[in-house]
Amino acid sequence: MRKMLKHLAIFSVTLAALGVAQAADLKVGMIVPSTGPFASTGQQMMNGAQLYLKVNGDTVAGRKVVLIPKDDTGVSPEISKRQAQNLLIQDHVDILAGFGLTPAAFAVAPLATEAKVPMVVMNAATSSITTKSPYIVRTSMTLPQVAAPMATWAANNGVKRVYTITADYGPGHDAAAQFKKTFTAAGGEIIGELNTPLTNPDFAPFLQKIKDSKPDALFLFVPNGEQGVAFAKGYNERGLAEAGIKLLATGDVVTEDVLDAMGDNALGMITSFHYSQAHPSPENTKFVAAYEAAYPGVRPNMVAVASYDGMHLIYEALKKTQGDAKGDAFMAAVKAMSWTSPRGPISIDPQTRDIVQNMYIRKVERVNGVLQNVEFDQIENFKDPGKE
Repeated sequence: MRKMLKHLAIFSVTLAALGVAQAADLKVGMIVPSTGPFASTGQQMMNGAQLYLKVNGDTVAGRKVVLIPKDDTGVSPEISKRQAQNLLIQDHVDILAGFGLTPAAFAVAPLATEAKVPMVVMNAATSSITTKSPYIVRTSMTLPQVAAPMATWAANNGVKRVYTITADYGPGHDAAAQFKKTFTAAGGEIIGELNTPLTNPDFAPFLQKIKDSKPDALFLFVPNGEQGVAFAKGYNERGLAEAGIKLLATGDVVTEDVLDAMGDNALGMITSFHYSQAHPSPENTKFVAAYEAAYPGVRPNMVAVASYDGMHLIYEALKKTQGDAKGDAFMAAVKAMSWTSPRGPISIDPQTRDIVQNMYIRKVERVNGVLQNVEFDQIENFKDPGKE
């Protein structure tokens, strides 16, 4: 009897220990650019993630969710890697998330693999990111996923000759390659291709070169933020609009947080993207209202939505695993997951761990005095063509 009681006591202590472990905080390490030229991306990322907790509560599967932000300053992969190491070793995070730009995601992927820790990419958009670790899942987009619909729309609407201008890093290369592939397959011609520096580009000589080439349209990708403002201004000042050269772009160029800074220079721009603040759905109406209440004076963009959805994915995965955030269990839970986002219906491709979503063709217009990306066409349930 004494021996049995001893075993029962040990068993009870073990169960209690397991209960404490299960109830431990779920720590999500958020690697974001809080300072530097892409600070607005980091702000939107944190806003979206924090809003999800505000709307849905900060506890899931019995575990309190704690966000631990770390600044990687933007395009500094060595800093991104160091911050991830700190999060894993010092903070003992259960999940890595964020990743404003591709170099950050590439730098951290090997650490996620080594530690077998889930890595939720909420913005970085190079197609190959999810191939860099079996523990990566993405809730944002890929550039090929955005560029292909723009090329199809252009080819179907009288555009025959296009000049491409894209930022000189992974997403820019993806965008240019996919636009070219889709557009030429539809009978169009790429008459020139230019790459611009990722930081502090001077667009003036590029714009003059494009104007002199007299294309029907130019196709643009630059990271969301101040570069889009500068490009739109230069496009109009250099007379490309007057010359009849259409400005086609991925939606990164006209995100809601920079539209006001663009002003009338943005009017009429045609873009393809997966989210607009003006997207007409009950889910988006609710999301925008909650965002505006939480962050007065700041407009939500695609990064905020992707982070909001990233937290939804984390919550739903933890519900499935009953609080287990270990890499293999978590990744099994997210594959083939689907839900209705503020952007529309989305799902996770079980083969690629990438997002499947509607892509919208939009035009910048004034709606009740506010510049908005107004959707007028769409391609439903579109996968990343960069992995085909």
